[in-house]
Amino acid sequence: MGMIPYQKSRLMLKIDMHTHIIPKDLPDWQKKFGYDGFIQLDHHKKGWARMMMGEKFFREINENCWDPEVRIREYQKYHTQVQVVCTIPVLFAYFAKPKDGLEVSKFLNDDVAELINKYPKNYIGLGTIPMQSPELAVRELERLKKNGLKGVQIGSNIDDINLSDPAFYPIWESCEKLDLAVLVHPWNMMGQKHMGRYWLPWLVGMPAETSRAICSMIFGGIFDKYPKLRVNFCHASGSFLATLGRIEHGFNCRPDLVAIDNPNNPRDYCGRFWVDCITHDPEILKYILKIKGSKRVTLGSDYPFPLGDLEIGDFITKMDLKSKEVEDIFCNSTLEWLNINKEDYL
Repeated sequence: MGMIPYQKSRLMLKIDMHTHIIPKDLPDWQKKFGYDGFIQLDHHKKGWARMMMGEKFFREINENCWDPEVRIREYQKYHTQVQVVCTIPVLFAYFAKPKDGLEVSKFLNDDVAELINKYPKNYIGLGTIPMQSPELAVRELERLKKNGLKGVQIGSNIDDINLSDPAFYPIWESCEKLDLAVLVHPWNMMGQKHMGRYWLPWLVGMPAETSRAICSMIFGGIFDKYPKLRVNFCHASGSFLATLGRIEHGFNCRPDLVAIDNPNNPRDYCGRFWVDCITHDPEILKYILKIKGSKRVTLGSDYPFPLGDLEIGDFITKMDLKSKEVEDIFCNSTLEWLNINKEDYL
């Protein structure tokens, strides 16, 4: 059909399913709980805040991280109507004592619930849960579901424990039962202590982490044990799809090492999960679409952070894609992943 004119894409519902948000003010959890590792915000000038971990500087953010009106103005510049919001992974607090981690999760989830109730046409909420305590995590899943959130964001590992671990089975079961979607985001990147220069934890570690999560869930049989589980992996699957040939070859040549918990070829699972479109490269996205099809690729930006696609899929409108493929990426795939109705956001 040829290239899709940008004006034509503006008529489609456009949902950005991968964005991060933070409350404007955070409690002093370090003081309250009596140990460090928690993020605090230092609002050192109007519209800007430093994310601090104790005395250690982590990142500077501005008001588009917490102000819903600023966010709406910014995303509407790129003809986007809805954002799916979730916390910043550094706030997961999986290191915390379980009851403290639950308190952090509740605070962040209540902030998201307040946002989506105030702006029901503009925002869809994903929660966070204390994965270090599956019992408490399930309890929080039930609560956030009642508060209108549509899913949960989790890390690619839980303090170095892979997502295939049986300890997490009750969480997957609960997500199925409650009809909650799952977004897996890389964090706690393997090897980051040894590659501090050149931003390598973000450029190399994050893609590897996402592949680690996907491989763990496939080889651990999670998608077979929980066939109704709806999982989306950030950053276009990280390095997974780019190295699928190697992963499949390893499965075939050393089943004694790879196929010990699941006898099925990993390639067979490409249609079982979603990935976002954050590739920064049209040719890479074409490859991913060829492997997965447009119904399993969702529009994501990683807004408001600089490593994201801050033009929110503008490059997709310049690709030689069919109108239906663009519509799938912009909204249909996300609607299916979250199991929500298009009419609710028009």
